[in-house]
Parts: sequence; structure tokens; C-alpha cells
Amino acid sequence: MDIKRVKDYIYWLYYQYLLITCSYVLEPWERSMFHTIIVTVFAMVVYTAYVFVPIHVRLAFAFFSQIFGGQPESTV
Repeated sequence: MDIKRVKDYIYWLYYQYLLITCSYVLEPWERSMFHTIIVTVFAMVVYTAYVFVPIHVRLAFAFFSQIFGGQPESTV
């Protein structure tokens, strides 16, 4: 794969991000604050999904298996 094509594609994706968020009209200091906030929120969402989603999926599986006639854990 050509490095120049990958570099151009990354620049194109970044330009699309700037257009979608309308952050291309911000001043440089405002843009850096905006990007910092976006990255922080994204990191918190990923962390929350990593920590809490598996717990909720396990509890939902246990709940629905009990409702639909699964055997309780103590008898297995």
C-alpha cells in the first residue's frame, strides 16, 4: 500500500471530521479545547462500556435464563 495514499486518506478523514463538526470555523485555541473535550467524552464512553456493559449483559442473561426455565446455578 502506498504511504502517500494512506496519508492523503487520513487527511481527508480529518477534513471530513472538521466539516461535520463545523470546527473549521473555530480559532486554533477554541479548536484545541473542542478536540480535548471530544476526546475526553469519547474516552469516558469507551471506559464505561468496557467496565459496565459486560456486567449488565451477564445479569440480563441470568435474569432471562431464569425466566425462560433455565436451571438455577445451585443445581447445575
